[in-house]
Amino acid sequence: MPAPHDHPRDHPRDHPHDQPHDHGAAQAARGRLVVVLGITLLVLIAQTTGAVLSGSLALLADAGHVLTDAAGLGLALFAAVLAGREPTERRTWGYLRAEVLAATAQGAVLLAVGGFVLVEGVRRLFEPPQVAGTSMVAFGLVGLVGNAVALAVLAGSRDHDLNLRAAFLEVANDALGALAVVIAGALIRITGWTRFDAIASLLIAGLIVPRTLRLLRESITVLLESTPPGLDLTHVRRHVLEVEHVVDVHDLHASLVATGLPVLTAHVVVDDTCFHDGHAPLLLDALQQCLAGHFDVEHSTFQLEPASHAAHEHDLHA
Repeated sequence: MPAPHDHPRDHPRDHPHDQPHDHGAAQAARGRLVVVLGITLLVLIAQTTGAVLSGSLALLADAGHVLTDAAGLGLALFAAVLAGREPTERRTWGYLRAEVLAATAQGAVLLAVGGFVLVEGVRRLFEPPQVAGTSMVAFGLVGLVGNAVALAVLAGSRDHDLNLRAAFLEVANDALGALAVVIAGALIRITGWTRFDAIASLLIAGLIVPRTLRLLRESITVLLESTPPGLDLTHVRRHVLEVEHVVDVHDLHASLVATGLPVLTAHVVVDDTCFHDGHAPLLLDALQQCLAGHFDVEHSTFQLEPASHAAHEHDLHA
C-alpha cells in the first residue's frame, strides 16, 4: 500500500476569482450599472404611475418589461458584490449561488406579469376599455427619454465589459417598448381606436415571456445541479480514458455553482504502478489540463484509485 503522500486525492487549482484583475475598471463598470439602474427604476415608477392614470395596458406591460431589466441589472450588481466576499468554512463557495436564487424568484414574478399581460391583452382586444392616449404618449416619452440617457451612459464602454454590453442591449430593448407605447398612444389620440393599446401590450409581452422562460430554465438547471449546458460527459469520459495509465472512470459528476462556474468530480482508476513510481502527480496534472483545455472546466477534483481497488467499490458507482 503506498504511503499517504504517494496517493493524492485531488489537485487544487487557482480559483478564477483569485486571478489578478483591474479593480479600477471593475469599479467603473459597477458605477455605470448603478447609474443605469437608478434611471431604470425612475422609468419603472413613471410608467407604473402612467399605467394607473391612463388605464393603458401597454404602459403596464412596458413597466413589466422595464422591471425585467431592472431586476437583471440589480442581479448583476448583487452578484458582483457577493462574488467579492471571501469563502468561509460554512460557505466554501461564498455567496455565488445567491445569484441563481434571486434569478429564480425574479423569473417566477415576471412570468406571472407576462402571463397577466397576455391574458388581459387578448381580453381587451374584444372588450376595449377607455384609454387616455395623451397620457400614454406623455409617460411613454418619459420612458423613451430615460432609456436614451441610460444608453448614453453605457455607450462609451459597452465594448469593454460583457455586463455593460448586456445592459446596453437590455436598455435598447426597453427603448423599443417605450416607443411602441408612444406610437400606440398617438394612434389612439388620432383615431380613437383604443385596441392599439392592447396590440402594443401584446407585442411587449412577447418580449417579456420568452426571456423569462429562458431565465427560469437556466436558473432551475443550476439549482438541480444538472450537467452544465454544452458539457457532454460522454466526451469528457472519452478524453479522460485517453490519458495514459487511466483504466476506467466512474462517479463522474458535473454541475454549475453559479453562472460561468462549472465544477466536475470523478473517480479515476489508474494502473497500480502509478502509486509506486511517483507518476500520480503527473497524471493529475494531465487530467486537469485535459479538462481545462478541452472543456473549459477549471474547477475539477479527481480521486485516483489503483485498479486493484475495484473490488472495494460499491454498486452505485457509474
